[in-house]
Amino acid sequence: MAVSILSNEVSDLCLGKPALSSLSASATVGDALSALKRSGDLFLSVWSCDHLHHCNSPISIQVDFEECKCVSKVCLVDVICFLSVEENLKNPGKALQEPVSVLLNSKIPGLVRHLEPHASLLEAIDAILGGALNLVIPLRNPFTRKKLMYKSAANSTLHNNREYCWLAQEDIIRYLLNSIGLFSPTPNHTIESLGLIDSESFFTVHYDDPASSALPLISQSLVKQTSVAILDTDGKLIGEISPFTLNFCDETVAAAIATLSAGELMAYIDCRDPPEDLLRLVKERLEERNLGPALDLIEEESGISSMSSFSSSSDEEFGMGRSGGVSGNSAGVRGTAQTVVCYPWSSLVAVMIQALSHRVSCTWVLEEDGTLLGVVTFAGMIKVLRERLKSMA
Repeated sequence: MAVSILSNEVSDLCLGKPALSSLSASATVGDALSALKRSGDLFLSVWSCDHLHHCNSPISIQVDFEECKCVSKVCLVDVICFLSVEENLKNPGKALQEPVSVLLNSKIPGLVRHLEPHASLLEAIDAILGGALNLVIPLRNPFTRKKLMYKSAANSTLHNNREYCWLAQEDIIRYLLNSIGLFSPTPNHTIESLGLIDSESFFTVHYDDPASSALPLISQSLVKQTSVAILDTDGKLIGEISPFTLNFCDETVAAAIATLSAGELMAYIDCRDPPEDLLRLVKERLEERNLGPALDLIEEESGISSMSSFSSSSDEEFGMGRSGGVSGNSAGVRGTAQTVVCYPWSSLVAVMIQALSHRVSCTWVLEEDGTLLGVVTFAGMIKVLRERLKSMA
């Protein structure tokens, strides 16, 4: 059975997945923002070529793979973090004209990796454990030359005359959960006994800290697929600033990050529409700091519906959690004021199910008194299950 599951091809995990929406590496930050709003996708793949004029050319069916390759991905959180820097708040118009590469500079190389459809599940798991967040897989869609010409002119999902999807850690975990009995008795062991609790490399801020102090942590948590925990003075978890939640906001939340405390920001982003008192507070503080252009940005966007109405599939998400109050068993509905938690004595399979049902890729681990102990991630779960498969080989 172990040999059987590991020999499955990654194409098995791609069934029903949509083709990647894309952005050229030569695009601007403004182009990325417009494309995200227009498409409704939470993430866009960034390609090394101009997808509209080069790699989709119906004249050339054979294009060198190196000429057109997915090199990264961007989301609204990247744009928000970039605009939150005071220099960019002073002139957001100029900031939006910067090349999209400025959003990628802080990301570690190798976060996106290409695999062929016939690659094994074992190869995919090892790529994830090697640091890849997303695996780019060609979809097995047979296109005739006539169909290629039509699709090339109609959309931007073709590269090298192929369409691609991507797989994330969540897809691997969901697939392994379907065969969880194979890993027995490991899934029934506690996360503490399996060494799954990361008690050192997670991110925290205190409730009264400036939200701007969490800015580098938000960027890092986006890459590490975690969140930023908000603690009280006793080290107990109050809530979190989640990149997943931020991804359903619009770019004007950059002004809130620059002006509010971490606790205030948590309340600001947890609602579909920011509370009026906090919105007034943001505007007052922008005026005090002479950040008129950022204030104008808020006024311009006030009539535009929030990004929170967008929907996506699992492969389009980093899978981050939600901001707000703490709960270990609340319904996993986007926008609820809940932070997903577990305890050292929780079993691996219980935490897997909890994380998948809430669509989060990290779960906070609390002591019995509510003190934050650490975090459990999808990457950690995959590593434990991979080791179990090794012992069965």
